[in-house]
Amino acid sequence: MKKYLAEFFGTMFLVLLACGSAVLAGPSIGGLGIGLCFGLVLVCLCYCIGNISGCHVNPAVSFAMLLSNKMSPKDCFFYILFQCAGAIVGAGFLYWFWQMGGENAEVFKFGGTTDASGNILAANVCQPGVSEGMALLAEILLTMFFVLIVLGATDARKDFGKFAGLAIGLGLGLVNIVGIPVDNCSVNPARSLGPAVFSPAAWGDFWIMVVGPLAGAVLAVIIWKIVTCTQECETVERD
Repeated sequence: MKKYLAEFFGTMFLVLLACGSAVLAGPSIGGLGIGLCFGLVLVCLCYCIGNISGCHVNPAVSFAMLLSNKMSPKDCFFYILFQCAGAIVGAGFLYWFWQMGGENAEVFKFGGTTDASGNILAANVCQPGVSEGMALLAEILLTMFFVLIVLGATDARKDFGKFAGLAIGLGLGLVNIVGIPVDNCSVNPARSLGPAVFSPAAWGDFWIMVVGPLAGAVLAVIIWKIVTCTQECETVERD
């Protein structure tokens, strides 16, 4: 149970702090700052709960671990369940905090954090001029890159020691810097679900934030298996 709770609280803080950086500080730190906040929060979480649950805090990562035979279907199910619950609670705290601003809450406007249609809390929506196809492709490619980093940094055959969490956090920060102008960058269905619960306008694009990351995770696992299989074959041939 402790690993499920670790995923719950980890995802809660990811949404609360990382999405909170967009809602509360977006106008002052911009897309670059928000992307860095996502990365830094994940770095901290990796070193906090990494030894407990592996710090997935992302259904796409858990799905990739399942496909890689690194976790059981039962664990994958409960990881995703607790991640989604944690994301909703984190978004709930952020919404509560945002509402305390009263009339001043409307001044927090950045990249889809709030608008007249009711989209708040840095929910994942296609930004002006971005088509659904473009957002879907971005989610697939960015998640594929991020999950590849996770698979490589946590590979038991490599010894990256304490640097694995740093690489994973930097990877999340990088994809957010690239993806925020497209759809506020998801690469994490739970991260999208939390804010969407309090942002009715986000539900129209929500399917992209589920299909894209899961498809990207599948492609990352396929690529990783091809690369590692090739490496193993070359090692055997040399021997």
